[in-house]
Amino acid sequence: MNMPSSASPSPAARARMPVAVYVLGLSVFALGTSEFMLSGLLPAIADDMNVSIPRAGLLISAFAIGMVVGAPLLAVATLRLPRRTTLISLITIFGLGQIAGALAPTYAVLFASRVISALACAGFWAVGAAVAIAMVPVNARARALAVMIGGLSIANVLGVPAGAFLGEHLGWRSAFWAVAAASAIALAGVVTLIPAIPVPDEKPQLGRELRIYRDPQTWLTISLIAFAAGGVFCTFSYLAPLLTDVAGLAEGWVPTVLALFGIGALIGTTIGGRIADAHLFGVLLSGITASTVLLITLALFGQYAFAAVALSLLLGVSAFYTAPALNARMFNVAGAAPTLAGATTTAAFNLGNTGGPWLGGVVIDAGFGYASTAWAGAAMTVTAGAAALVSLRLHRRTTSRVVIKAAPAPAGESVNPSRSAN
Repeated sequence: MNMPSSASPSPAARARMPVAVYVLGLSVFALGTSEFMLSGLLPAIADDMNVSIPRAGLLISAFAIGMVVGAPLLAVATLRLPRRTTLISLITIFGLGQIAGALAPTYAVLFASRVISALACAGFWAVGAAVAIAMVPVNARARALAVMIGGLSIANVLGVPAGAFLGEHLGWRSAFWAVAAASAIALAGVVTLIPAIPVPDEKPQLGRELRIYRDPQTWLTISLIAFAAGGVFCTFSYLAPLLTDVAGLAEGWVPTVLALFGIGALIGTTIGGRIADAHLFGVLLSGITASTVLLITLALFGQYAFAAVALSLLLGVSAFYTAPALNARMFNVAGAAPTLAGATTTAAFNLGNTGGPWLGGVVIDAGFGYASTAWAGAAMTVTAGAAALVSLRLHRRTTSRVVIKAAPAPAGESVNPSRSAN
């Protein structure tokens, strides 16, 4: 990649994304389709496996749990391995997991296949994100991560609705076979287009990377990501029954509405990726606030078909508008440990993807109905907004201290340490 000249007035704007970053985005398309397609397949899976819809929804949580556990575990296990080889191995295991899911004879086997697939998916995300940011300037990180997240957005535009369509016409297992085929294409792209990335001369040290967890900002960012993601997916995971049972839409509308959510996600990712590098906290606060308002509106007016459809589109915009900023924030906080930063980001997102569907299932089982998942989701995004405000306050305090320490004291005066700490 041609690095931007130091004389360029806008390096981030002129930096070209390496082809390898787009290959990673293509791979994320397959990963994201598998992760989210169950939102349109839950009724069919529940019927076939003779389980309730909330129990079928635990398959979404199973995937998320696998991501939470797998991201840091595989990041540590592969810390000193060649990254290209690691990516090839993980996308292969992921594809085999999809085949196992397509052939699953029981709910238990399907559950296990989701966990295995998630472990591989988590490792790929963590290593892939570290590869992506390593190939671009620091002030283009959000853009590079937006390319990867763009694969996730396209998965919501094309992959998830296609999975719902296949599930309706050819059975839910056909959706798993389709993702297995997409994984094979992604594998070919990784093998042929991602260059061999040598292990650094200075071997990564686990102890040094683990120091990021001493920083309160790391834990604040984990909380921020988890609650922001969980709030949206508390509702999204049960969007299909919400559309049919609450809004009164026919089942044939579900793939279309999922596609609209995905279109919104692509729009949000594009906008957020372009401005997050310069206005990171502005993107976070505005996006989380918008998601909260949209979820409350959906809870109040979800029984109206037009409102449910329009709000699904807008929720996709607001949720993914913040995604590049959420990813970049973790890398900014934990930049000294890029692999663990990517793993921690993946785990944080999937803590939300675990807790959100679980909370949604709780309120449904309590008899509050599918629309209540939007109220529960709004409570989670409000918590995310509070975490963002605290993080911003600490960030400003730290920045002001650095500026005070860096500024030379006037002649004849000394800097008062007690004043610098305020």
